Amino acid sequence: MDVKIEPSWKEHLEKEFQQPYFAQLVQMVRQEYARYTCYPPGRLIFNAFKLCPFYKVKVVIIGQDPYHEPGQAMGLSFSVPQGVPMPPSLINIFKEIQGDVGTPMPSSGDLTRWATQGVLLLNATLTVREHAAGSHQRKGWEIFTDAAIRALNKEREHLVFILWGSYARSKAAYIDRKRHLVLQSVHPSPLSANRGGWFGNRHFSQANTYLEAHGETPIQW
Repeated sequence: MDVKIEPSWKEHLEKEFQQPYFAQLVQMVRQEYARYTCYPPGRLIFNAFKLCPFYKVKVVIIGQDPYHEPGQAMGLSFSVPQGVPMPPSLINIFKEIQGDVGTPMPSSGDLTRWATQGVLLLNATLTVREHAAGSHQRKGWEIFTDAAIRALNKEREHLVFILWGSYARSKAAYIDRKRHLVLQSVHPSPLSANRGGWFGNRHFSQANTYLEAHGETPIQW
């Protein structure tokens, strides 16, 4: 099965493409996109991998599901295209960045500039049906994206894994903390963030301090 994914990722995930679950997953995605409006657009399903090749990853930020409303999903966790109003979680992310490293609130919620610097913005589930949050969960995507996390954990060193919310934090089980930095907090959604534990987590400065300590260029958040 030929999956159009960035070559370095294809090399590391080749075994996944040969698994029965992946054939079933591809069939499910094709049927869903044929019958319903689904997001992101087909050409952007693997956008996170395209913009951030395996050997360029410095930071991994794990989301759960793509946005399921029109015009929002672009294949990068938490990101929305230029000109699309920022969702509340993304606004809270930028507020924490401003408080942490001083970068002012941007006018756009497009996080492509993070991805091209080495931030893998990985949703656990890479597709979703319109207006139906979680509609493509437990169909096989999580097996595939877990394999990506495991490959990074095993074959790279000194990465920063940023895990927000209980779902993302469950992925910590796959990460060797002797080789990588794991940063965890509540989710930036208003419901979680306003209870405490989001603002002041200083994940962005902590990530950069770790990267610099291991000879990497910090991220311009």
